[in-house]
Amino acid sequence: MKNKLITVFLGGLALLPAAVTAEPNQQNTVNIQAAFEFSSLDPTRSGFVFTRMQVLETLLNVDSQGGLLPGLASEWSIEDGGKLWRLTLRDQVHFHDASLLTAQQVADELNRGLNKISALRGLPITSINANADNQVEIKLSAPYRPLGAALAHYSTAILADAAYNDAGEVTALIGTGPFSVQEIAVPHKLVVERFDDYWGKKAQIEYASYLTGHRAEARVLQARSGQADIVFGLDPASVPMLKRLPTLEIVRSDLPRTLALKLNAGHRFIAEPEARQALSLAINRQGIATAILRAPDAATDQLLPAYMSDWYLDGQSEAYNLEKAAGMLAQLGWTKNSEGWLERDGERFELDLITYADRPELTTVATAVQDQWKQLGVKLNVNVTNSSAIPSGHSDDSLEVALIARNYGIIADPLGILLKDFASSDKGGDWGSMNWSNTWVPETLNAMVSDNDAAHYQEQAQSIAEALYNERPLIPVASYVQQTAINKRLSGFRFDPYERSYFLNELSWK
Repeated sequence: MKNKLITVFLGGLALLPAAVTAEPNQQNTVNIQAAFEFSSLDPTRSGFVFTRMQVLETLLNVDSQGGLLPGLASEWSIEDGGKLWRLTLRDQVHFHDASLLTAQQVADELNRGLNKISALRGLPITSINANADNQVEIKLSAPYRPLGAALAHYSTAILADAAYNDAGEVTALIGTGPFSVQEIAVPHKLVVERFDDYWGKKAQIEYASYLTGHRAEARVLQARSGQADIVFGLDPASVPMLKRLPTLEIVRSDLPRTLALKLNAGHRFIAEPEARQALSLAINRQGIATAILRAPDAATDQLLPAYMSDWYLDGQSEAYNLEKAAGMLAQLGWTKNSEGWLERDGERFELDLITYADRPELTTVATAVQDQWKQLGVKLNVNVTNSSAIPSGHSDDSLEVALIARNYGIIADPLGILLKDFASSDKGGDWGSMNWSNTWVPETLNAMVSDNDAAHYQEQAQSIAEALYNERPLIPVASYVQQTAINKRLSGFRFDPYERSYFLNELSWK
């Protein structure tokens, strides 16, 4: 053990003492900047930071294609027609407080998650229990195909019993990862220290620091100056300049995240599928991907990427066609007035769009869509606000259009996200459909969770993809491209397309 102990306090709550020999500094610390803050110590609320920084771990992991891999569970089996999952835990895994990972402790932790806003909430789980063979058994009332992906989600990360107070609140981050907490300041800063008793690949770097940087231009300056070693979420416009700097490497990564327009399909102007199709045809995706995203191949008119092949329609695409779009709206009774705006029954075709600035490209893309729809004769008013305004507007029915960056890899199996977004037959999901009058899609999605026939599952997925494509409850614009700046004093950087881990334990100093 190291000699010097530091106890970290957060709002009067003591975090786990961290053993150190030297304070974190610019020379011994990997400094990371990204756009998003964390609001709580509870992993069900802000756990994405804690798993990315490798403080907390999950029972299962996923590979770059979303396939399941061992995590804290070394193996697993699915029995009783999909209604029993049995997971065998690794031996001799220790938490940062030196306590041992046990099946009973894991079962207790997962049972806590059933009552929180975690990936397990709402699943057909009837019981979670430990057995004498260091195994955790999860029983379900019905098969649930994406359960493995849910067990790989950050909200199901495993904490030590000592992380909770008597009221069941998380007061300390005590995990099993290759790094333990050295300092934390909610909501902006997290400093982690190498955990020498880690069960897996031990880290070479001693410290890593995560700092929230909301402003894209500030993150660029951090990368340029060398104050940050890894900067995620670069403004695409800054990338050509950063590539010229000899100290930086720019890594381009594709994500299962899609820039899309969420539409209120109950709005009188866009209730007809033909109206939504026309708006889609009036978007010059190639121009947006090339000029704004600096990634011409990112243009897409499908919600999910090609490598999620069950949900992708091969050979299906639509080209920008303003003339065809105008003709479709004309058939719906829209005509241009003297000012060039479309009108019907004395009303101008005018919609309000909201988006958020956490992802810098969204505001620029929104402005581009505004200009392109203006050429069609549709007036689009753009308002940049907080991302929370989107689920709020969905809930109270005030939302008309929103430009979002929807991550279909939050849970590695996209079925889990599609269930949240489209499986409600009335209102839809906060980040999915809204007032879309389609009952077959939600019924089919709900049935697919227990479908163990791979060929039939793919057939149903393709049918759903076709319905989403034809009826356009959401209008895809482009696949999301992550641009990351890496200081060349580091080696071993690897990007996780599912954004579960920063793989800090694979980094080394040059």
